[in-house]
Amino acid sequence: MSKVILHIDDRGKLTGIDEKNERAYGRFRAKLEKLRPGDTLSFDFRIPRSPKFHRLHFAMMGAFFATQEVFDDRERMRKWIEVGAGHVEFMPGPDGSLVALPKSIAYEALDDVEFHDIHEGVKAFIRSPQAYRYLWPHLNDEGREQMVEAVLVEFEQ
Repeated sequence: MSKVILHIDDRGKLTGIDEKNERAYGRFRAKLEKLRPGDTLSFDFRIPRSPKFHRLHFAMMGAFFATQEVFDDRERMRKWIEVGAGHVEFMPGPDGSLVALPKSIAYEALDDVEFHDIHEGVKAFIRSPQAYRYLWPHLNDEGREQMVEAVLVEFEQ
């Protein structure tokens, strides 16, 4: 399968981001021009993740890590939250019961739209009693909700 990375150049034209991608885009355009009625062409595309949004999400996770009272490992907390947000793959455990494993959120694994959905799922999970009762065990529910909202106010878009 061919991969082509495109951008708008200084002239406002759609081109490959470098020579290799320009050649691949040229082959794609040539194929398009040769299509005849009944021919089929299939392709996938991704909207690259916004670096600004990526940083915002991880800053939000860092803010929650700094305020919560349970986790001493940032990665474990992140994975726990991602599982709670539903970004999981279910696998059979050693005893046959299903175990939820967090899926990858690597930069290349998710496009901007997919990552935005996870971000919203994370916020929804952190707002849930299940999450905030676990993260702030010494507070009452009102205090926990206030804690969540105090952190999220900086990251709401």
